[in-house]
Amino acid sequence: MHHVSIKTANIHQAVAFYEQLGFEMKTRFTTGITLACWMEGLGGRIELMQVPEPRPAMDAFVDEHYTGYYHLSFDLSDRTASLSAWLKDLRQRAQAAGGSLSVLLEPQQQQIGDELYEVAFLADTDGLPLEFIRRLDA
Repeated sequence: MHHVSIKTANIHQAVAFYEQLGFEMKTRFTTGITLACWMEGLGGRIELMQVPEPRPAMDAFVDEHYTGYYHLSFDLSDRTASLSAWLKDLRQRAQAAGGSLSVLLEPQQQQIGDELYEVAFLADTDGLPLEFIRRLDA
């Protein structure tokens, strides 16, 4: 996959959020009448696009009848020894920057296929669910 494209109500807030997750700005550009950018980090590439007149997004995390895109997932197995510690550090950095984190699901163990993971969910600045996983049996 080349990238994931995310439409956002406020590109500046979204950029700051993804920078806290470890993404770096690579390119800023416009697409049509709106601001956009490429960011890279956590082994992936995202495109953020500002929506000039945004409407509230559907809550894919809570609505069990929702169909379509559900969440982005980032594997932190090679980046941290503890998802709980990583999340605690991220919370502290967000608070130091004057913001906060919206945690949808605190870290917990989950069997996914044949592997055991530690799994947590956060919401980005527009409420988009983001999953963070770490292999426990690697």
